[in-house]
This record gives sequence, structure tokens and C-alpha cells, in this order.
Amino acid sequence: MEKLIGEFSIGLFFWQTVLFVLLLLLLRKYAWKPILNAVSEREEGIRKALLSAENAKREMENLQADNEKLLKEARAERDLMLKEAREIKTKMVSDAKEEAKMEADKMIVQAQAAIESEKKAAIAELKSQVATLSLEIAEKVVKSELSNSDKQLKLVEDMLGDATLN
Repeated sequence: MEKLIGEFSIGLFFWQTVLFVLLLLLLRKYAWKPILNAVSEREEGIRKALLSAENAKREMENLQADNEKLLKEARAERDLMLKEAREIKTKMVSDAKEEAKMEADKMIVQAQAAIESEKKAAIAELKSQVATLSLEIAEKVVKSELSNSDKQLKLVEDMLGDATLN
């Protein structure tokens, strides 16, 4: 530092100052302005990016709220459809049970009618067989009774006695 002060020259100092000022002017014109413009542009780009990010965040929140709303609506609709399906199932089951009961009652009535018809037919058949047997027995009894003349006379007298009593 002493050497600089000892060898100090005003002319050199003047030319160095002129060159320094000239260098500053050149830098200002050709370097600082573009650098400052680039920094300003970058700053503006960052500001725009932040605004875009904020807008995107708001849109995302809106979309998320819409999605939740749609999801709630879809769940409500699903629950309603399941409830309706259960009601339809219950109705179908009860209708099927009722129809089966009606069909069973109808079959029971038909079976009872068939049983009654079979019973009447069996009774008629039985009466027919009893009548036939009774006639056969009566015929055999009458033949055995009428084979003897004493028995014939006694039978006629008994019948006449019964006829007058009535």
C-alpha cells in the first residue's frame, strides 16, 4: 500500500478514472440493463407462476369439493337403489309366498273335492254291493223258507198278521 501512495501519479489516476467511468457506462448500457431486464422478467415469471399455482390450487379445491359432492350423491343414489331392490325382493318373496299359499289352498280344496267324490263313489259302490248281497241272502233265505210247504204257510200267515197290524 505504501508503494501505491509513493508512486501515485495524477495522470494515471485520471485515465484510470476515465476508463472506469467509461467501463461503467458501457456496462450500464450493454450489461446491467439486460441483466436487470432478465431479472425483472424472471421476477414477473415467478409472480405469474405463483398466481397460476394459487389459481390451480383453488380449482383443485373446487374440483375436490365437487368430487365429494358427486360421491355423496352417488352414495345416496346407491343406497336408494339398494333400498328399492330390497323392497322389490321382499315384495316378490311375499307375492310368491302368497301365490304358493293360494295354490296350496286350491290344491287342498281340489284334493278334498276328489276325496269327497271318491268317498261318495265308494259309498255308492258299497251300497250297491250291500244291496246285491242282501238280495242274494234274501233270495237264499226265501228259497230255503219256501222250499217247505209248512214254512210257506207260516210265512204267509205271519205276513198277513203284520199287514193287519200296520
